[in-house]
Amino acid sequence: MAKLYFKYGAMGSSKTAQALITKFNYEERGMSVWLIKPALDDRDGATILRSRIGLSAEADVIAAGDDIRELYFQRGHRDVIIVDECQFMTPLQIDQLRALVDEVGLPVLCFGLRTDFQTKLFPGSARLFELADSITEIKTICDCGSKATVNARIGSDGRIVTEGEQVLLGGNDTYIAMCHSCWKKRIAREQKL
Repeated sequence: MAKLYFKYGAMGSSKTAQALITKFNYEERGMSVWLIKPALDDRDGATILRSRIGLSAEADVIAAGDDIRELYFQRGHRDVIIVDECQFMTPLQIDQLRALVDEVGLPVLCFGLRTDFQTKLFPGSARLFELADSITEIKTICDCGSKATVNARIGSDGRIVTEGEQVLLGGNDTYIAMCHSCWKKRIAREQKL
């Protein structure tokens, strides 16, 4: 039975690596994969998905106004859809992915962040929490050893940023995965400086 899967985790939890491993596993069994990512994510090039451990693959780019369901039918049959950085998909695009699960019987695996640097849900992630058949957390740890749940944004001065636009693309130089307690303590400590 086809399902809509949401696999989320904090920065550095291996979401992209797991998406690419999943792609490999399907293809190894002779199945065709439609690997997609939002146009907003152009850190490694417009059409490249790259994990921190060096895995990479070519992906189709989805713009905010694209109809994913329509694009799927234009491209022809695939056995599965894998979406990376799904938090940047619009809620309508998540609805379109849900429709493909229901109408075509297609498994759709979405990998992404749950929340932004202010611990607020991304719109795409919020919709996935509402619609997904399966929700799985991909865990990573804070420097203290606790489970990391916060994507702390780090400014050019090395301090935690608590205000600004929701989306600022970056990697290890811009974000640190932290537990909520360490995040709050560091903000309080830095405010005293």
